[in-house]
Amino acid sequence: MPHAQIVGWGMYVPSRVVANDSFVKMGLDTSNEWIASRTGIEERRLVGKNEATSDLAVKASLQALHTAGAHAGDIDLIIVATCTPDHVMPSTASLVQTRLGATRAGAMDLNAACSGFVYALATGAGQIESGRAKQVLVVGADELSIHLDWKDRNTCVLFGDGAGAVLLRASQEAGVLSSTMGSDGSGADLLIIPAGGSRIRANHNGKSNRNANGDQYLKMNGPQIFRWATQMMAKASEDVMAASGLKPEQVDLFIPHQANLRIIEATARRVGIPSQKVFSNVGHYGNTSAASIPIALCEAIAAGRVKRGDNILLSSFGAGLSWAALAVRWGVSVQARPTPWSPLRLQIETRMAAVRSALRKQNRRVRTSIDSTLHRDQD
Repeated sequence: MPHAQIVGWGMYVPSRVVANDSFVKMGLDTSNEWIASRTGIEERRLVGKNEATSDLAVKASLQALHTAGAHAGDIDLIIVATCTPDHVMPSTASLVQTRLGATRAGAMDLNAACSGFVYALATGAGQIESGRAKQVLVVGADELSIHLDWKDRNTCVLFGDGAGAVLLRASQEAGVLSSTMGSDGSGADLLIIPAGGSRIRANHNGKSNRNANGDQYLKMNGPQIFRWATQMMAKASEDVMAASGLKPEQVDLFIPHQANLRIIEATARRVGIPSQKVFSNVGHYGNTSAASIPIALCEAIAAGRVKRGDNILLSSFGAGLSWAALAVRWGVSVQARPTPWSPLRLQIETRMAAVRSALRKQNRRVRTSIDSTLHRDQD
């Protein structure tokens, strides 16, 4: 059976930095000390006016392809984990697929909120292990800032925007060791954006007034989420370690979902992993939802925290209520550099993809015009 190995990685965060003091200037009853002491967050990145989720995802994906020295045309499947898609339909993954020029790839979105990336990584690994795919691009991308009530200090200070991506490739060496996924829908109302689906219409007697009760905003029961998250991330991590045959001392790096520093520290204590083996960047980015773990992985690699043969544990929780964990044995050298021609090749491929997409759109318009003319003649 082939193994799924991470061979490429990339991240992108918007250029706009919003520090904690910005919320004080907005008139919120808060302070830098209040936010930092309760969450560990000092700043976050927020998208600009013209940045959609697919824009973040494409930039992270190009970095992952560059790192792997891979061609978009060789990708078999693209999975974009997001709860903030560009549109209700089509999938954001389809938009990423055409912009990358991944002409052979299937494309789908996966929504498990903040657990989405680990869900998607396990799904992509399963496709490779079954022999149905040889290369799978897995992306976590979210911009929850579009769903925040900037008058609610309990939620708006927590989240940031960004994207991270990895390229999975079939390998004879061990890669993804094991994974677990779970959900408890009885707690779905504890972390929810009510608007955007069919339920909002049903709750308003057939009308689609999504803004009537601020239903477009993220709503969260913070205390209950905190208690549940520390328990479930720890349990998921323990389950994956047991399935992988790993003991806590054999884990070289623990990368949990970056939601809250206190949750991260409490989870590590429960699992028995010392703080020096835990990676956290929540202070700089806040909670970037499905993007948080791949962004943290990229920064851990850049910081020299990952080397070939390391056992890495990923653990996450999110709305649903959902949770997921995955163990991977790192199988590639992070010092390896792709060919210097790689950036140029990727630039050419993406421009060709844009031309191809434009030509196909034009072709459809021409065919529609011809069909319409012929039908008029027949009438």
